[in-house]
Amino acid sequence: MAQEDNLPISQEVEPDELKFISVAGNIGAGKSSLTGLLAKHFGWEPFYESVDDNPYLSDFYDDMRRWSFNLQIFFLSSRFRHQKEMLDRKGRFVQDRTIYEDVEIFAKNLHEMGLMSDRDYENYKALFTEMTNYLKSPSLLIYIRAQVPTLVEQIQQRGRDYENTIRIEYLERLNRLYEDWIDRYPHEKLIIDTDDLDFVNNDEDLGRIIELVEQRLFGLFN
Repeated sequence: MAQEDNLPISQEVEPDELKFISVAGNIGAGKSSLTGLLAKHFGWEPFYESVDDNPYLSDFYDDMRRWSFNLQIFFLSSRFRHQKEMLDRKGRFVQDRTIYEDVEIFAKNLHEMGLMSDRDYENYKALFTEMTNYLKSPSLLIYIRAQVPTLVEQIQQRGRDYENTIRIEYLERLNRLYEDWIDRYPHEKLIIDTDDLDFVNNDEDLGRIIELVEQRLFGLFN
């Protein structure tokens, strides 16, 4: 497990500035599971990615070219609404997947694969830019890094029918874009390699992750 970009004590997050943290990662990396576990540990409210109520997801995996723009607009709108709600409400939150992943990973990949037209992609990026002008970055971004065999195993374990058609090449492309994005991400981040971890079933593995998150958020005096 890798921990990168350690914060000096003087740069730890101020309590009044801590509003929400976000969990990022590829399909099947374990974002939703970690979101729930962190929310339970800290006593914060989780905000999950809209998957089960997404009206485009099944159609997208059957015909990516036809439904790519519709799918990405749905995700963008949903995450903008969630992030705005977190900022408007009292309390602290854990977010399952960030709004930045939409444009940096998924929409970009669809465009590079020729599954989203230049016109739709430019329109999408313009909308994203307008939305993010009104938003605040998370106090901490937790990136779950997992190699493709780990992703495939965990995707198969959760057994979502519409994910049966996901190809290994698609996951590899997403991983490449994730690595490029996380390297450029300008705000506070914690990178966790999870290929050899089972934070869902192993309390020790989960405890190690929680310890890293607490160090990053609260410094050594927590």
